[in-house]
Amino acid sequence: MATVELRFSALPEHVRTARLVAAAVARRSGVDEAVLDEVRLAVGEACTRAVGLHQSGGITAPVKVSLIEEEKQFSIEVGDEAPRIAPGDRVPGSGDIDVDAEEDEMGLAVISGLVDDVEVTAGEHGGLIRMTWPTTPPARALG
Repeated sequence: MATVELRFSALPEHVRTARLVAAAVARRSGVDEAVLDEVRLAVGEACTRAVGLHQSGGITAPVKVSLIEEEKQFSIEVGDEAPRIAPGDRVPGSGDIDVDAEEDEMGLAVISGLVDDVEVTAGEHGGLIRMTWPTTPPARALG
């Protein structure tokens, strides 16, 4: 299992770099050429979401992206450090920070429309979106 890890400052201009690296690693991993645009779009949406959560929460930690090549699948994990709380609860010291829930749900809906296998987890220490695509082994030369 090969893994490529990216960490970038929560700035919108770094999302494009994450998209380009994800598409290159996906191609090398054997993801079908026909879905590489979906990989780029899904990673862009997940990274944009993470950047927004960091910026709205005043979080200076980097956004984390892991590109994981396994035997028959390729996965991308986009992690943030924005704490999630139950409605009505407050994070101590956070004041009245409120992430726009509708915008957040829209971003997740877009990702779900692009990727068949998506897992979203979130808690008090941040969130993670894991997206997985099937791969095909490279063709072997006959000799």
